[in-house]
Amino acid sequence: MRYIGMLAVVLASGLAQAAQSAPRPPPATGPSSFLQEKASDIPDETKLERSSKSLTSMRETLRDVLAKLEEARRAKDVVKLNCVNEKLTQIKGLLRISEQSGVALQEAVARKENTSSEHEYTKVMIAQQKVSGLRSEAEKCIGQLAFQADENMSVEVEEPEGLPGGDPTQPRPIEDIRVRPPPSSAVR
Repeated sequence: MRYIGMLAVVLASGLAQAAQSAPRPPPATGPSSFLQEKASDIPDETKLERSSKSLTSMRETLRDVLAKLEEARRAKDVVKLNCVNEKLTQIKGLLRISEQSGVALQEAVARKENTSSEHEYTKVMIAQQKVSGLRSEAEKCIGQLAFQADENMSVEVEEPEGLPGGDPTQPRPIEDIRVRPPPSSAVR
């Protein structure tokens, strides 16, 4: 329950910042640019569509972070497990709030309540941004953020000229080493 209270405060502060912001430039496209456009300028159908996509994205993030949690469990790494579990708890809370706001958004659109629909839409979009950030933090917990790549990525390795030959994992056998035995008596 404490996390839900904290999440509500975080969402409320995000909503207050969005409400106090100065006029913005023309709207950009993409989920991360939703704050650049006023919720009142967005048609109801678009709000519903974006809200639905955001909820789907947050559910996928939840699945990914659950997989990271299982990975930390298999590795028996308590530090990683606690870190990922903390992010997962926050994501669950934000997703729960977002799902409730998604339902409230649908109801507000059906009743033609513009103020309510704008409020619920903004809550879902802020939560989606926060969940995206939590996903990155969970990946950092596991330490795999630097290793993620898409399937179209390719790596080319150029070997500099003049390197000594041979496989460094297979060293050459050591030739006979002559070791002089220590003196048998102390010299005075």
